[in-house]
Amino acid sequence: MMSRSYTNLLDLASGNFPVMGKEKERKRFPRVMTVPGSIAELDDDQTNSVTSENPSSVAGERMIIVANLLPLKSKRRPDNKGWNFSWNEDSLLLRVKDGLPEDMEVLYVGSLSVDVDPIEQDDVANYLLEKFKCVPAFLPPHLLGKYYDGFCKKQLWPLFHYMLPFSADHGGRFDRSMWEAYVSVNRLFSQKVVEVLNPEDDFVWIHDYHLMVLPTFLRRRFVRLRMGFFLHSPFPSSEIYRTLPVREEILKALLNSDLIGFHTFDYARHFLSCCSRMLGLEYQSKRGYIGLEYYGRTVGIKIMPVGIHMGHIESAMKLADKEKKFEELKHQFEGKTVLLGVDDMDIFKGINLKLLAMEQLLKQHPKWQGRIVLVQICNPARGKGIDLVEIKGEIEESCHRINKEFGKPGYDPIVFIHRPVSISERMSYYSIAECVVVTAVRDGMNLTPYEYTVCRQGVSGAETGSNLSGPKKSMLVVSEFIGCSPSLSGAIRVNPWNFESTAEAMNEAISMAESEKELRHEKHYRYLRTHDVAFWSRSFLQDMERTCADHFSKRCWGIGLGFGFRVVALDPNFRKLSVDDIVAAYCRSKSRAILLDYDGTLMPPTSIIKTPSSQIISILNRLCGDPNNTVFMVSGRGRESLSSWFSPCKKLGLAAEHGYFFRWPQHEDWETYGQSSEFGWMQLAEPVMKSYTEATDGSEIERKESSLVWHYQDADPGFGFAQAKEILDHLESVLANEPVAVKSGQFIVEVKPQGVSKGIVAEKIFTSMAEKGKQPDFVLCIGDDRSDEDMFEIIGSAVSRRILPYNTEVFACTVGQKPSKAKYYLDDTPEVVTMLESVAEASDSPVSSDNESDISV
Repeated sequence: MMSRSYTNLLDLASGNFPVMGKEKERKRFPRVMTVPGSIAELDDDQTNSVTSENPSSVAGERMIIVANLLPLKSKRRPDNKGWNFSWNEDSLLLRVKDGLPEDMEVLYVGSLSVDVDPIEQDDVANYLLEKFKCVPAFLPPHLLGKYYDGFCKKQLWPLFHYMLPFSADHGGRFDRSMWEAYVSVNRLFSQKVVEVLNPEDDFVWIHDYHLMVLPTFLRRRFVRLRMGFFLHSPFPSSEIYRTLPVREEILKALLNSDLIGFHTFDYARHFLSCCSRMLGLEYQSKRGYIGLEYYGRTVGIKIMPVGIHMGHIESAMKLADKEKKFEELKHQFEGKTVLLGVDDMDIFKGINLKLLAMEQLLKQHPKWQGRIVLVQICNPARGKGIDLVEIKGEIEESCHRINKEFGKPGYDPIVFIHRPVSISERMSYYSIAECVVVTAVRDGMNLTPYEYTVCRQGVSGAETGSNLSGPKKSMLVVSEFIGCSPSLSGAIRVNPWNFESTAEAMNEAISMAESEKELRHEKHYRYLRTHDVAFWSRSFLQDMERTCADHFSKRCWGIGLGFGFRVVALDPNFRKLSVDDIVAAYCRSKSRAILLDYDGTLMPPTSIIKTPSSQIISILNRLCGDPNNTVFMVSGRGRESLSSWFSPCKKLGLAAEHGYFFRWPQHEDWETYGQSSEFGWMQLAEPVMKSYTEATDGSEIERKESSLVWHYQDADPGFGFAQAKEILDHLESVLANEPVAVKSGQFIVEVKPQGVSKGIVAEKIFTSMAEKGKQPDFVLCIGDDRSDEDMFEIIGSAVSRRILPYNTEVFACTVGQKPSKAKYYLDDTPEVVTMLESVAEASDSPVSSDNESDISV
C-alpha cells in the first residue's frame, strides 16, 4: 500500500508531497493520537515496527538516547565468525544514565563504527538489544558517505564553526544529494526509534548535529512525544547560519523538539536570533526559563555545559599508575616544565597557532629555552574533514622548524604525538603538565581542561606523595572561542589568532606563584565536582519534564508538509466553529449581537485592495436587515475609511480606531468614548517617535485621529525589537502624567487614550441592548489579531459578570488555528465569509440596501 505521508525521500527533502489516497481505518488510536486526522495520515506503512499500538512490555518511564554512534566498541572475532562488542567507557553518552533515576531504563539508538554484513545484521541487532539495550541503525554505504563525510563534515561542521564555502576548494558548495542522504539517514534513525518506542511513557533525547531533522520525523507520528535535543557543537551567528540553503528546514525541524539544549548562552542566543530573523519568533524568559512560543507549544531553551564523569577519570588514573606510565613520563621530562595540548586533528583546533605561540615564547623569553617542552597530542581525525592533509603538513613543518631552531641534543621543545592515545596515557601526561593550552579557533565544548583539572586533584583517599594524590594545582590557557571557557573563570583566556598574546599568557601561567595556581585550581575543581555529567543529564531531564508537563492538557494537531510540519497545541475547549451549530443557534435566538473585525477577518491580510466586495456588503445588509440583529463593524481603521466603505450599509454600527469613535446603526454622527478628548500628548509623543524612526531604518509612524502607532515590521528584526523596547520605556516616561496607554503589539508600539479597547466596545453594545429591553441571547464575535482578544476576554466573562443572560449562546471565534481567548476558530477569511453567508440565509427578514453594490471609496 502506498504511504500517505510521502512516496520517497526526495519529496521530503524538497518539501513537495503528493496527495495520497485515503488510508484504511486503524483498529485503535493510541492516546497520543486522539485528534482525528492529525497524525495517522502521516504514518509510513512501510515501517515494520512496534508502534504505540503494541503495548510496551516495560512498565514506567524510559529514556531513549539517540546519537550518530552507539557507545560501543566493535571488533571482528579472530575466526572472522561474528563480532565482539563491549561498552566504550570513553563515550559521554554512556555516562548520561548516571544522572537519571535508578529505575529509569535507558536504551540507545545509533549506528556502529564498523560495517556489518547484511546477512549478520538481524543477529547483531537482536544481540545488542538483549545484552546492551542498544538498537543499531545499519547505514547503507551509499548513504553513509554522503551523510557523514558529505553533509555532516563538509557542510554542517564547517558552517557551524564559522567557515563559509567561498570557493569549491574552500569548504565545498552545497550539494542537494548530500542533503537528501542526510534526510534519508535521519528517517532511518526514526524508524529504529519507533521500533522500541512507547510514546506515552518514554523520553527521547537526540544528540548533536548529525540528527537535526530527526525531531520532525518523530513528531509527525507522535504529537505528544516527550522529546529533547542537545547540540554539542557551536551554533553560528545568524549572518553565518542563514547562508545555509536548507536553513529554515533545519530550524523548523529542531522546533519540533520540546527542549533544545546548548553549551553556552552565546550558542543559544545565535539560535534564538535565527528563529527571530527567519521565522519571526520571539523568545520570552519567565522565572529564569527561556521559551519560544511556537504554534501554541512552548519550546524550552536549555543552557547547560556538559560535565565529565569523575569516577571514570579516577579509574583511568589508577590504571595509569598500575601501568607505571606516571613514572615513565616523569623520568622522560625530568627537569623540564611541560605544557600540554590534547586535540583532534582538525582544522578548527588551532594547533599550529599554539605552535607559533610556543615559538614566540621561546623568542621573547630565552630563559625558557632548554627548560620548557610543549607536548602536543593529536588524536586522528574522526572523519574525512576539510583540508586535513594541508593542516597536518603545516603542523609538521612548524614542529620541525621550531625544534631545529631551539632544540639541541637530548632536547626538543616540541614533542608531537600523532596517534591514538589511551585515556590512561592521557592521564599520565596530565599529571606531569604544569599547564594545559587550548587554542581552538572554534569548539563546541572541549573537555580537555576539565579532565586535566580533575586529574591534577588526584584520587580521593590516595596517600600523600603518591602518584595518585595529585599536586592539587593546575593552570589553564584557553581560547575564548570554546564552550568550556565561560565556566573556567580562573583560566587565562586568549584570542588564539593573536599568538603573541597567547605566548605571554603561557609565560604568565608557568611563572605564576604556587599559591595562586592552587587557588585557581580549587575554584575550577569545586565547579567541576558539582557540575559533572550526572548533574548535566539530571538537569536536562528535569527541564524536559517541566516543558512537557502540559502535553496532555491540550489538543494537538499535526499540520504542514515536508519540513514545514509542526504541531499546533491548543486549549481542549478550542474547536472549529460548526456552521450547522451556529445556524441552529441563530434560528433559536430572539435577540442577537454580531461583532465583526474587518482586516484579516472579512478582508484577507494579503489583499492589496482593502475596500469590501459586493458580496461582503450584501451579507452585511442581509444581517442588518433582520430586526432581531444588532451588527457592528469593530475595527482599528479610521472613521473616514469605515464611513466611506460601508456607506451602503445604513443599519450597520461602526466602531473606529478600536472603539474611540463610535457610530450607532442608522445614525450619522460619531460619538467619542475615550476618557479624554485632549490630544496635546501627541505633541510630546510624536517627536520621540520621529527620533526613533530616523534612527531605525524600515520603521514608520502612522498618525490616527486618536492614536499614534510606530511600525517596525520592515526594520532589522533584532534592532527593531531592541528599539521597540527602548521607545516603549521612553514613551512611558515622557507620557507618565498623560491620560494615555502605551502598548506594544506585533511589530508596533501604540499610544492611545486610556480606556479604549475593542472589549469596551463589546461591553457598551451589550449594555445598550439591555437598556432597550433587547438583551442578547445570541452573540457572535469574530476577529483575527491581538486587539480582538480584548473582545473575546470580555465576552468570555460577560455571563459571570451578568452583562449577558445566563442562557446566552456565545460564539467567540478567531481566524486561524492559534492560541486565543476565543473558544472557536475558522481557518481563514473565505471560511468566515462562507459561514456569514449561511447565517444570512437563515435570517428571517433578509433585506438588501437599495444600492448595496455602490461602494464609495
